[in-house]
Amino acid sequence: MRVACVGEVMVELSLSGDDQARLGVAGDTFNTAVYLKREAPSVTVDYVSRIGRDAFSDRISQAIQSAGIGTGHLSRDPKRAPGLYAITTDDQGERSFTYWRGQSAARVMFEAGFDALTGFDVIYLSAITLAILSPDQRDGLRAWLGKFRERGGRVAFDSNYRPNLWEGQQVAHECVAGFWGLTDIALPSVDDEMALFGDTSEDQVVNRLHTLGVRFGALKRGAEGPRALGPNQVDQPYAPAPVVRDSTAAGDSFNGGFLAAHLQGADLATALAAGHACAAWVVQHPGAIAPEQERG
Repeated sequence: MRVACVGEVMVELSLSGDDQARLGVAGDTFNTAVYLKREAPSVTVDYVSRIGRDAFSDRISQAIQSAGIGTGHLSRDPKRAPGLYAITTDDQGERSFTYWRGQSAARVMFEAGFDALTGFDVIYLSAITLAILSPDQRDGLRAWLGKFRERGGRVAFDSNYRPNLWEGQQVAHECVAGFWGLTDIALPSVDDEMALFGDTSEDQVVNRLHTLGVRFGALKRGAEGPRALGPNQVDQPYAPAPVVRDSTAAGDSFNGGFLAAHLQGADLATALAAGHACAAWVVQHPGAIAPEQERG
């Protein structure tokens, strides 16, 4: 089993007090790659992106390798550097982001084509991956993934919606709707779907996703726990995190835990529980990447 996680890895500044910040490496699909690899060590996980040739890019490459994730499809750009973002959190652990990523190397990762995606069984990406690409790259990626599925590959997708990254809501609406039609493993969040598509209820979200072609996956609902997307309903309890210190990467870590269980043959109920447990643990720690040794 070979999985490619596609997107942007950035330098992360997590503010922790007056004039204090913790330097890390993160990005939504990278976060998922980390938790997928931790939960399923036997699965080969590679990260597909583009970074620069500067010291921060070296730090990113080293972080990916240290997580046991392959860097053979991580290209280097001689003129561009990685993006940067800062996190601030309120008293309830809700996070706010400030980004500096407009000219990041990841934005041109597919300008030379899609050869980096060959040889994988599953390709995972998000709407953030799509948002940073040019319209031509998005169209090319959509066509390539259609052929990839015809050859037996599977696509996992999370409609992680960040309005400021898109040219406009209508562009995002049309693009994400099209990618739902290419998705084999759907991992949306109810809040993102409502914000992007204007749904007014959870049932409306589920019905629309079904109409767009979604047949399997999980609708993330935060502390309430996930809702199964598929032919069978799953009725089981989900314990909330005892404390939420930082909700950064809550959805990303759910995706990692869910994919790890599913790709190792678990049934849908087990995969849902695994995703929720992973996310409930991650939100108790600051930053996107929680310390591996603490969970056991």
